[in-house]
Amino acid sequence: MKTIKDIFCIRREERCLALVLLAIIVALNVLVICKYYELFTPLSDNYWKLFINNFHISGFDPITLSVVSNWHSGYTVFRHPLLAFFMYVPYLINQTLMWLTGINCAVFIVATIQVVCAFYSGIFIYRIFRQVVQCSRAQSTLLTFFFFSLAFVLVTSIVPDHFVISMMLLLLTLWVTGRKMLSGRPMTKWQTFVLFMLTAGTSLNNGAKTFLAALFANGKRFFRPAFLFLAVALPAALVWETGQVAYHKLVWPGEMARKKARAERAEAQKKRAQEAQLAQAKKDTLQADSFLALAASHRISADSARVLRITADSIRQGKHHKAAPAAKKRSAKLGVPIAKEGYMSWTDISTSRLWSIIENLFGESIQLHRDHLLEDEFRSRPMIIHYRSPLSYVVEALVVALFVIGIWCGRRSKFMWLCFSFFALDMALHIGLGFGINEVYIMSAHWIYVIPIAAAFALKSAMQRWGSKAFFALTLLTIYLWVYNVSLIVTYLVSDNFR
Repeated sequence: MKTIKDIFCIRREERCLALVLLAIIVALNVLVICKYYELFTPLSDNYWKLFINNFHISGFDPITLSVVSNWHSGYTVFRHPLLAFFMYVPYLINQTLMWLTGINCAVFIVATIQVVCAFYSGIFIYRIFRQVVQCSRAQSTLLTFFFFSLAFVLVTSIVPDHFVISMMLLLLTLWVTGRKMLSGRPMTKWQTFVLFMLTAGTSLNNGAKTFLAALFANGKRFFRPAFLFLAVALPAALVWETGQVAYHKLVWPGEMARKKARAERAEAQKKRAQEAQLAQAKKDTLQADSFLALAASHRISADSARVLRITADSIRQGKHHKAAPAAKKRSAKLGVPIAKEGYMSWTDISTSRLWSIIENLFGESIQLHRDHLLEDEFRSRPMIIHYRSPLSYVVEALVVALFVIGIWCGRRSKFMWLCFSFFALDMALHIGLGFGINEVYIMSAHWIYVIPIAAAFALKSAMQRWGSKAFFALTLLTIYLWVYNVSLIVTYLVSDNFR
């Protein structure tokens, strides 16, 4: 209990920062609630369809709203094996509130989860700057605001998806690991076990980051048989087995029922189409016979009679039927996967890496595009959008340069390389294998904290050479990103027709 209190208790020097962050995060979440209140609060018999069809903020999925409204294993269990179970208590709370109020309170409950996770993400990254990188209080405060000025840190904090939970848990892992590394103490078995269950249970690939953290903190001790069994193999087996059981008990029966229903609908549609085709053929035959009879009653040339017969045959064969409506094209720009089944079906080997890095990875993640603002790439947003102004590319270049310089300045820090290993793992998935590369910016919460952490090393080094000038330059960059991104987010939330 003392450890939990140490983690979540707000310390005296954090209180002003915490209050400002809380006010901003709450205000943005209130705007999202206002945008969807009338649509999402009435009770429904199909919450999945209601939320999936009507929630539109970038490419984020409102699955959590559906799960909290009517509990089911809505997430892909092999990617988010424990997430549905984490949402069971919020679901029970919502059921109680439904009974008391007569409305669906999922938007309020999920928004509360988002606010708490975003708030503690700010607290944990501040502690990383202050206690691990050992910046001053002013530097740590500025770097925390710089972190929240990045576009998809703010967006992630207001959408009902799992990414804000992952962001908080990964920053907690880095803070705990960083303190261990500074004190020379290893990560204990139970700490690694708990952190893995939380991170991997929310998003499976993040569990690997917990093991990386334990490896950096423990060194050779990580490979001791007792640690490997109790802190690595056991939690990995538990998470995997939970995913398997959840799939076979909760997901597979539903998939079979939906497959059977689709087959029945397809068979019924096929039968109706055959009946319609037969009726049309009879109608065409009668029309063709009437056409020839009418032609025979008039004296016409042999050539004209031949043309009429050909026309009649065409009518019988249905060549003049109107073409069936073309299937609605998907707006999503999907690339070519490595394989068509299994995990490799989520990969992409054809999408341009260069433009994805420029416009999405270090573009949209850091500063929003005005065109197709926060549209869903699976609906209407093109995969690649260019900024209107060259200034946006200058800002992007400055942030990337700050990131690279920070890595160089922190090259002697083991903690910096731990953070970079988190970043490298995600880049291998997204840029290497192409997993989610078509909308890579929505995964920013899993790695983007590495940029301000690297900036912390750069700022410490620059302050020794240029003093307050470096602090002032980062302040200007932070203010610009806050004004630019927040103005666009607010405009989008208050105006459905903004483009």
